[in-house]
Amino acid sequence: MEKVRAVVKEIAYAENHAKLSPLKRSVIIPVLSFASSLYTLALSLRHSLYRFRLLRNHRLAVPVISVGNLTWGGNGKTPMVEFIARFLADSGIPPLILTRGYAGGDEARMLERHLFGRPAKIGVGANRAAVAASYFERYGYFDPRISTSNQSPCLDQKVESHLNLEKIGAVILDDGMQHWSLQRDLEIVMVNGLTLWGNCQLLPLGPLREPLTALKRADVAVIHNADLVSEQNLKEIEHMIREVKESLPIFFTRMTPSHFFEVANINSKLPLGALSNTVILCVSAIGSANAFVTAMEKIGASYVDRLDFSDHHAFQARVQLSSSLL
Repeated sequence: MEKVRAVVKEIAYAENHAKLSPLKRSVIIPVLSFASSLYTLALSLRHSLYRFRLLRNHRLAVPVISVGNLTWGGNGKTPMVEFIARFLADSGIPPLILTRGYAGGDEARMLERHLFGRPAKIGVGANRAAVAASYFERYGYFDPRISTSNQSPCLDQKVESHLNLEKIGAVILDDGMQHWSLQRDLEIVMVNGLTLWGNCQLLPLGPLREPLTALKRADVAVIHNADLVSEQNLKEIEHMIREVKESLPIFFTRMTPSHFFEVANINSKLPLGALSNTVILCVSAIGSANAFVTAMEKIGASYVDRLDFSDHHAFQARVQLSSSLL
């Protein structure tokens, strides 16, 4: 399966299909193209069902911020969700993060670790409206946009003060751009500045979940890994976005490592300089490994090698040894 995913990704981000092998051009690309046509049809049908209100989208009782993207992983979506959750929690607005819990919920567990000690909650489930309703019923909610907010009828008005601090004041939709069953007050779309939109084809022939015209729904665009992209390329990306929606605010972000930690002790902190002038093997299962490898090169390693797995790959706690006769 890893090899299949690698081939699909290679085709999706290939600048010139003529450089691909004859097998990929004559067999794999036509198959992916047919599957992409079916995906396009299903996407159009789903759009129509929501447009004609045959499928409902729900309005939650608190502000909803959606953080999503138009392509598959590696756009900085989860770090942005964490950043917003920290900001809201530190501002006295306890957030509820709604996530599908993809691939066993590894991102949800990471968010729990990083937000530990803050009044942030994480709800996991495909039906995010139902998950939000269950959290509202359990903890209560308030609308921070209303100065004299009405307290939730789900809790007794005489609850203790420490429970009041747990009331939910905002919802963050993790990977929410294609989750149309919930209305949102702010739509943030993340863009990977390194890989952008690949061949601009829809899945699985390309990396796009929706056509680029979906940028018209966005309220904010954030170009991730901007520090690894040339100024000229950033201007070209900004121009491409402006062609779709001229008034769209565009921001730039970068990932800056602060320290290392030991796997056996996630609370440990090792300075970045600890691996200076050493040989590093980068083992990753993330959407865009290039940014990770580049960051390791920047800390001063003498040599950096890499072992890339597909996004959310499930590592197993075992070591397979092999030997050969010389």
